[in-house]
Amino acid sequence: MTSANTRNDQLLALREQHVARGVATAHPVVVARAQGTELWDVDGKRYLDFVGGIGVLNTGHNHPRVVEAVRKQVGEVSHASFQVVAYESYINVCARLNKLVGGGEHYKSVLFTSGAEAVENAIKIARGYTNRPAIISFRGGFHGRTLLGVTLTGMSQPYKQNFGPFPADIFHTPYPDAFRGMTTEKALQALDEVFATDVAPERVAAIIVEPVQGDGGFLAAPVEFMRALRERCTRHGIVLICDEIQAGFGRTGTMFGFQHSGIQPDLVTTAKSLAGGLPLSGVVGRAEIMEAPTPGGLGGTYGGNPVACAAALAVLDLFEQEDLLAQGERLATQLRAGLLDLQKSHSRIGDVRGRGFMLAIEMVAADAAQTPDAVLAQNVIDHAREAGLLVIKCGVHRNTVRFLAPLTTTPEQIDEALQALKQALLKAGA
Repeated sequence: MTSANTRNDQLLALREQHVARGVATAHPVVVARAQGTELWDVDGKRYLDFVGGIGVLNTGHNHPRVVEAVRKQVGEVSHASFQVVAYESYINVCARLNKLVGGGEHYKSVLFTSGAEAVENAIKIARGYTNRPAIISFRGGFHGRTLLGVTLTGMSQPYKQNFGPFPADIFHTPYPDAFRGMTTEKALQALDEVFATDVAPERVAAIIVEPVQGDGGFLAAPVEFMRALRERCTRHGIVLICDEIQAGFGRTGTMFGFQHSGIQPDLVTTAKSLAGGLPLSGVVGRAEIMEAPTPGGLGGTYGGNPVACAAALAVLDLFEQEDLLAQGERLATQLRAGLLDLQKSHSRIGDVRGRGFMLAIEMVAADAAQTPDAVLAQNVIDHAREAGLLVIKCGVHRNTVRFLAPLTTTPEQIDEALQALKQALLKAGA
């Protein structure tokens, strides 16, 4: 059988015929089954999955306890819509999120399906509470593909294309990036300049920030930067929104990325790994802010679906009972050490960065400026796939390779992934 006649290739040909090109697929692979950190394509080829549904599968593919919770719930109530009748799992997910985010303070939650929905509704809540129009977000930030989400996103391509005009009163400012010389001090000066020249702080409803930028390149906000944002928001009556959609649920070594800086956000958006692969998102926030919209102002037909809520409760149980945070930190230490070791022998790895088990390598050209090299990054990704490792890119210039393996990955699988990456770097000429 020739490669052109494989089942994988046949299905990719059908994809080309029937699926809109606007939804990109990073790898020419059609998955048939998956378990833990492994997946197999329709022709039986095995891969190590260090993408995890783009940070969705912190508990791994098809964790038995998540699968069992889903099976049980489907047999009871698969859908009802919380806007019609309430159900216990929705209430319990909210209660647990409130405790995880708010600690001893009074927080409330509302559930949706996607991260973009969570972001949009967080903006609605902040505007409703403050009666102000303006939002400040950061260059390199990613907040979704809806029209407002794309406007908040601090990257032009591939997200904005020709989709405008975009919503008004959205302002962007630099995010710290030590590798590229954007210090905390410079970033804060730029923010203060936005206040002075573009929009007065008294007109700003919210500042939305990723404690670790995901699609922007796995840049971790310095502690002093997050604390300065908290201080400015408090001083000016601005709602501080932490977008934890990718950094949340143990990815950075704490349950949420903001916890590294010791601050308390006003609103938190969460999605991705909340429900172990099922579509569920939420906004969690201070009760007085969450209560700003009146009944009917928030919701969505599928928001907080019972099956997704059951999966989320199983995920939260796993974090409590199986010490996934500590396990993730051990894996993070091993992976970071391996990446730093590879950097010593591969000069085109300009930077190894991230926080916790949210790690990346930035690929650069062989010049003094360490110019971003997107072509090299893509070559590394393609050769890694040939070696049996799935990874994807990120960064404003798409030259950063990111690693989002489940927290349930084994040390042996980390070693195997590093070996595959080493082969890929050699073949790519890095």
